[in-house]
Amino acid sequence: MAELLPKTSAFPRPPRELVMSTPEHFIAFGFGAGLAPKAPGTVGTLVGLPFWLALMWLPPWAFVAAVLVLFLFGCWVCGESARLLGVHDYGGIVFDEIVGFLVTCLPLLPALGLVQGHMALWLLAAFAVFRLFDILKPWPIRAFDRSIHGGLGIMLDDILAGLFGAAVLYGASLLL
Repeated sequence: MAELLPKTSAFPRPPRELVMSTPEHFIAFGFGAGLAPKAPGTVGTLVGLPFWLALMWLPPWAFVAAVLVLFLFGCWVCGESARLLGVHDYGGIVFDEIVGFLVTCLPLLPALGLVQGHMALWLLAAFAVFRLFDILKPWPIRAFDRSIHGGLGIMLDDILAGLFGAAVLYGASLLL
């Protein structure tokens, strides 16, 4: 049961062979990005960029639907990977960062017309604000992170960080 799994800090980095041994691990580890020796969450967030490039042209409702499907899938795949590892929310499990980054990028959808030009700068800002909220975990993100376990707990704090980041980008788009 996920609630009984040890904390991340007590768990050594799993070998590459283990991460590549099951589809659950491979996907949960961000297609290998979570194996980065330093800052796997940051590296995992970068994997969100190709997802963004593939989904950004969807109508807003379809983008939100796709992110919701990825969230639900992430709840399962991250929970299953954590269960197989025997540790809750291991730092190398970064599929949650990918989906959280997509949530942050919601105000950048071309169909919404909130940002005009300079998409690379907006994406850099999205990356920075998402990582800031994901690392700092201000209230209520930290409260959810501590109280909800399993795959939902792994995913939810990143979704909340993504919503905080999206709010910042939305506010910035109104000011600029």
